[in-house]
Amino acid sequence: MKLSSIIQPEELIILSKNDFILFDVSAGSKPRYDEQHLNGAFYLDLNSDLADIKDFAIGGRHPLPAFEHFARLLGKYGVTKDTHVIVYDDKNGSNAAARFWWMLKSIGHEKVQVLNGGYTAATKAGFAVNAEVPSVKPAAPYQFTEWQLPLAAIAEVEVASNSNNHAIIDVRDANRFAGLTEPIDLIAGHIPNAINIPFTENLDADGAFLAHEILKEKYSKALTAYKIENVIVHCGSGVTACHTLLAIDYAGMPLPKLYVGSWSEWSRNNKKMILA
Repeated sequence: MKLSSIIQPEELIILSKNDFILFDVSAGSKPRYDEQHLNGAFYLDLNSDLADIKDFAIGGRHPLPAFEHFARLLGKYGVTKDTHVIVYDDKNGSNAAARFWWMLKSIGHEKVQVLNGGYTAATKAGFAVNAEVPSVKPAAPYQFTEWQLPLAAIAEVEVASNSNNHAIIDVRDANRFAGLTEPIDLIAGHIPNAINIPFTENLDADGAFLAHEILKEKYSKALTAYKIENVIVHCGSGVTACHTLLAIDYAGMPLPKLYVGSWSEWSRNNKKMILA
């Protein structure tokens, strides 16, 4: 039986602490982690651990790290092919938890789950917290040679932006998509031919993922006219796009392509765009 991509806080509580490795990947929240985090959790930094930041025009604000870097990172924390990894953040999975989930799935790691509702839901459910940094039991670097989940580079996105047979899903909020505001990147707007399905629509009023049946109905309807290999998902820098990929996987559907460079790359390369 396939392991669900989402784990509920109540399920986490009843697991033995020796049966999984827990990661806090709340971007920009290291001070909070140092003060208090879920018991036994290691901290990973989005910028230095889960990305290889260079020139934003080449790969966007959060390009994927080199294979060697990621392999050593996993080995450093004792992650092997048989390790059950559970990951959370403090923004309902959108901060970096879904990105780490996607990266692990993309190297063929099957036993990885995102904690539904993240840090807040776990503490409300009674999961223990403390300020202790757990001891590390390192392993050899994780062995893999490629990203196995589908990716789209900027050239393919450009082709898709001129095609009626492709769908480009932009998961940023409606105001950013419409070009009414742009708090991070240099230019406001969106990629031509893109459709806006904000990642926040994957969640209920409490910040938990909608039931998988609801998500399946939602995305089946949105993508019914397209072959899955012609669907590309993006955001600002390839992080929150993974939230929607996680939701699609949770719904039991095949995964579309991730455009890691996203708007941060596209908007810096003199590409056509719909502006405010």
